Amino acid sequence: MTSLDRTIPPHFKTVDKIEMIHATEQHLKNKIPVYAVNAGSQELIRIEFIFSAGMYQQDLPLQAATTNAMLEEGTSKMSASEIADAIDYYGAFLGINVEQDHASVVLYTLNKHLKATIPVVEQIIKDAAFPEEELSIHLENKKQKFLVNSQKVANVARKRFTELLFGANHPYGVNVKEQDFDSINSELVKKFYSNYYRANSCKIVIAGKINNDVFSLLDEHFGGNDWLASNNLQKGTIQLDTTKVNEHLILKEDALQSAIRIGKVMFNKTHPDFQSLLVMNTIFGGYFGSRLMSNIREDKGYTYGIGSGMASLQHSGYFFISTEVGADVCKNAIEEIYFEMNRMRTELVSNDELELVKNYLLGTFLRSVDGPFALAERFKGIMQYGLDYDYFDNYLKTVKTISASKIKALANEYFSRESMIELVVGKKG
Repeated sequence: MTSLDRTIPPHFKTVDKIEMIHATEQHLKNKIPVYAVNAGSQELIRIEFIFSAGMYQQDLPLQAATTNAMLEEGTSKMSASEIADAIDYYGAFLGINVEQDHASVVLYTLNKHLKATIPVVEQIIKDAAFPEEELSIHLENKKQKFLVNSQKVANVARKRFTELLFGANHPYGVNVKEQDFDSINSELVKKFYSNYYRANSCKIVIAGKINNDVFSLLDEHFGGNDWLASNNLQKGTIQLDTTKVNEHLILKEDALQSAIRIGKVMFNKTHPDFQSLLVMNTIFGGYFGSRLMSNIREDKGYTYGIGSGMASLQHSGYFFISTEVGADVCKNAIEEIYFEMNRMRTELVSNDELELVKNYLLGTFLRSVDGPFALAERFKGIMQYGLDYDYFDNYLKTVKTISASKIKALANEYFSRESMIELVVGKKG
């Protein structure tokens, strides 16, 4: 038996092309698109119902989130406990989620139990009752949690920052206030549910080991015309109202830490510069070895963590830098952030640093397409923007070929201090 020589490093191989299992598209009888990622060896399946029922569609703050959260709280035939028991009995899991642009209901179940669990999901999606008592309890619990979080500088900064970027009346910028919890009622929730949890605004994404019975069951329970909406209530693009003031401070005299948010309105992943900016951002603040982390955490010791990112939304996007630092070093931390930003604009990234980040991004991408559920998540990331799988081929090409001069040019175009909106919650020093 030959022993392993640990003095010899393993052979290094670059990622040239990734063969991904593509989602196939079918339609139910009522035209709902069903996208299927047929992968995996285990008898497990995930079915996600995605609705255009996010915060972008709501008329009042909390309307979308409350509607989504209350789906599990009872139907005309089942109580909340009966719904939970029915799902738990089969070892399944039911999840609900709401974001800026979409809301979802997702079922994880063994294939053999799909026939028993899918009718429960049908009840939730098509026959939610929104009982008054459960709604009151939910809103009161959320209100108490909101009041606690309102004392935390990080939470205040996160909410105020998007308000500065998009405007107080824009769906992406709405900052929930205490009185909003008293404005939501069952009538508003039922109206939102009736308008948006409909076949017309639904897409279904399946992942796992899929057989023909899955499509037959979906058609049986969700393919009818009984839950088609009578009109189209989807909103178009809403005008932004970005603040014209660059520096903002919400003073908290007793704060031991200050929350810092710096950024600007940008664009979403359909923009030709988006993928290149992902690479640039990774160098700047997008992973643990980034420049922001090396400087402000490792060298200066101002924070436990700092990061930056590119947020892609259906109708917009934004760049952000986020951290919490000691109130006494807040001003210094901000100056170091701008120092690193300026360094991106004036110096070429070294070959070693660029290669390190490229390999990191390629490895991260490989991990992100491992398994059927991960593949479904990647597909959702292009489907919701009308993109195709060549988006990923272009991304890999961008990562592998982007140059230091290209990164410097991008930094000069997008990273000027004058274009940034700066927010501090706490003390600036």
